[in-house]
Amino acid sequence: MNPDLKLWLIPILPLAGAAVNGFFGRKSSRQAVTIVGLFFSGAAFAWALGVAFRFSSLELPYQEYLAHWIRSGNFSVDFAFYLDQLSLVMLLVVTGVGFLIHIYSVGYMWDDPGYYRFFSYLNLFMFFMLTLVLANNYLLMFIGWEGVGLASYLLIGFWFTKDSAASAGKKAFIVNRIGDFGFLIGLFLLIQHFGSLTFTQVFDQIKPMSPETAGAGLLTAIGILLLVGACGKSAQIPLYVWLPDAMEGPTPVSALIHAATMVTAGVYMVSRSHVIFERAPIALTVVAVIGTLTAFFAATIGIAQTDIKKVLAYSTVSQLGYMFMACGVGAFSAGIFHLMTHAFFKGLLFLAAGSVIHAVGGEQDMRRMGGLRTKLPWTFWTMTAATLAIAGIPGLAGFFSKDEILWRAYQASWAYWLVGVVTAFITSFYMFRLWFMTFFGEYRGEAAGHGAPAHDAHAGHGHGGHGHGGVHESPKVMVIPLAILAVLSVIGGYVGVPGSLGGNNHFDHFLGPVFRSTLPAENSQTQVGEKGATEQTTEGTEPKESASKELMFTGISVAAAFLGLALAWLLYYRSPDLPHRIVQRIAGLYEVVCHKYYVDEIYASLIVKPLVNGSTSILWQGVDRKVIDDTVNNAADGARHVSDEVRHMQSGNLRSYAGWVAAGSAVLIAYMIWWGVER
Repeated sequence: MNPDLKLWLIPILPLAGAAVNGFFGRKSSRQAVTIVGLFFSGAAFAWALGVAFRFSSLELPYQEYLAHWIRSGNFSVDFAFYLDQLSLVMLLVVTGVGFLIHIYSVGYMWDDPGYYRFFSYLNLFMFFMLTLVLANNYLLMFIGWEGVGLASYLLIGFWFTKDSAASAGKKAFIVNRIGDFGFLIGLFLLIQHFGSLTFTQVFDQIKPMSPETAGAGLLTAIGILLLVGACGKSAQIPLYVWLPDAMEGPTPVSALIHAATMVTAGVYMVSRSHVIFERAPIALTVVAVIGTLTAFFAATIGIAQTDIKKVLAYSTVSQLGYMFMACGVGAFSAGIFHLMTHAFFKGLLFLAAGSVIHAVGGEQDMRRMGGLRTKLPWTFWTMTAATLAIAGIPGLAGFFSKDEILWRAYQASWAYWLVGVVTAFITSFYMFRLWFMTFFGEYRGEAAGHGAPAHDAHAGHGHGGHGHGGVHESPKVMVIPLAILAVLSVIGGYVGVPGSLGGNNHFDHFLGPVFRSTLPAENSQTQVGEKGATEQTTEGTEPKESASKELMFTGISVAAAFLGLALAWLLYYRSPDLPHRIVQRIAGLYEVVCHKYYVDEIYASLIVKPLVNGSTSILWQGVDRKVIDDTVNNAADGARHVSDEVRHMQSGNLRSYAGWVAAGSAVLIAYMIWWGVER
């Protein structure tokens, strides 16, 4: 018998914080807003830790039914929560990293006029994200899915008086709706063919089905439609364009939503749906191809960006591509492992970037930075840890998770592995480029002039400016989360050390029960479990190739990381004038990459402008006014006239009513006689 964990408290706590600050924050002091925002998010994290401590004693999966929700014929959905190894990992990431970002936001947003509103939105986001990861059915997951989209819209456009921020919020909202359309169609197919949206009921019906190896079928269609939704939420080709623009929001928003939690929802959804995808090899291949292309494509764009947050934004898109690549080759636990480590080091990178922006008065252009390592020692060292981690330097968190993905990718196809290794080299290069441009050399802020644009305009808090003398380290309330995330970026990968490096990959074994294959024996690998039992599985296995071969491929990926470091050192530390000369040689190619391959311009020309122009054209206005409006208006007038005529039929005269009854009876009898004759 499972104990009552009261999982519902975990999402309800931040919802309560959002409500209190939303309704009463305007008239409350900043200290009161802070206490409310931190207490409820911290309580959610504490309760999640309590669940984790009791997890080993549970019978899994643990389900907590709260209320009957929808009943329609044979279809029913309950409002219920679901806990297993996968949802526990997501639960701890969302509440843990989210709570640290709440703490950081106290210092970063303290002087902002919308301070109470910001914390209300942050708490609201946590509520919806926790609902998403704890849901026991696709419909409740979709409620959380749409909710984080709403919270993201509010936070990206937080400074709504800026046109760029308002436009970025709308862009994120609209692009995500495109993906959600595909997600919804996939859910409709699940209802039509399986009569349920509850995970256990749907998966139990799918498990006896054979893989669709002969071609595309129902599960392939469902898998691809679910992938469309995942591409929107997790910023994959072709729906990635909203995430770089989302950097218009405050930097803590970038860290919370667009690095650690929301954008990983698509990876979580695909992983949760692995029973569907492993029976739809075509859909799984599409996942791998899209992830691989996105990882490489976004990494190349990151090379030429000069806005520190835009570099990290394209890095996020690229790293999400790595996670999709892992899922696409069936290495779901490797994808979730990278999701976790990425939350540590990418959350840290964004918060450290915010610390830099805070120090230099709101400046985000790396060309106007430099030499900050002595002025911002805590920011420098913590960001160094994150940079080493994301680059895949041995011993840090990103090394273990990225190496696991590359090794599993090689098992599926050398093409995935090759693109992945090249992407790893590019990632190392642009991250150390950011590192050298920001912290080394001479400070370039004054040379750039005091009139340089301050994009994150509220980050300066009235301190500092562009002069070197005004640069200052962030307050402790911002530095402490940086230090904690730096520790996690260093040691977080040791839960998944592979056997080739002398470990036992505990993380892989922990998620093994979730991703254990339910395919027939001939369609899955057979292995001997830790207790000697034979089981069918697609996860938790060491590849059949020798450990020496795996070590060789590990060496190649490490060499790629150090090669990227060496190239960045040469171009941005040893010979800082060399990049300018190279750009002059390849000016055309550089312009294409710098302008992000003109994808936004292509979308604007082919999709946005035709829709806008069409909606404002004389022809459409004529259709709108003369056809649609007149139809609605005339319909209303017609209904009024008809109702007036019918009203006069209600005369109150019994003889009149008797006449109508007689006439109706005569018509009915005549019809029955005619029908009988015809037969």
